[in-house]
Amino acid sequence: MSTFNVPTREEVSENNQAIFDNLNKALGFVPNLYATYANSNTALENYLNFANAKTSLSAKEKEVVNLAVSQVNNCIYCLSAHTAIGKMNGFTDEQILELRAGEASFDNKLDALARLARNITENRGRTDEAVLENYFNAGYSKGNLIDTISLVGDKTISNYVHSTTQVPVDFPVAQPLEVATI
Repeated sequence: MSTFNVPTREEVSENNQAIFDNLNKALGFVPNLYATYANSNTALENYLNFANAKTSLSAKEKEVVNLAVSQVNNCIYCLSAHTAIGKMNGFTDEQILELRAGEASFDNKLDALARLARNITENRGRTDEAVLENYFNAGYSKGNLIDTISLVGDKTISNYVHSTTQVPVDFPVAQPLEVATI
């Protein structure tokens, strides 16, 4: 497999340099995965526009989806990043482990969302009818469903970018779910 180096600011297009500057200002650094998108002159901007687009899901709900999808896709980079972001959104370590497993015993509505995100990802969009019915019964709408599916796609893109490039994780590394739950 080819080795993917994380490009520096000097190695990317002018447009991506401006994005790097904005990320540095907002986050204090450019995450390696975002920098990897900058190997393309257009992918980083396109991805950030997609990831930051308006949605009917709250920040917490987005993290539920991000964690469940990243676990199914076994993406250590995204699991690590979203464990940190999940904590910033108020989830405990125990809740994050549950969300990664695609459930949330601590909140019925988030449980329905986590189960749906896991099911969509595992079944490549061929969602189980009972899981979908549970999602709607928990209070989600058809609009929420489309936003959830979009978020599954968003996270899957990043999962695949990391799985292919294997750039270094620059967040505290999330423990494997099996080890963490023993």
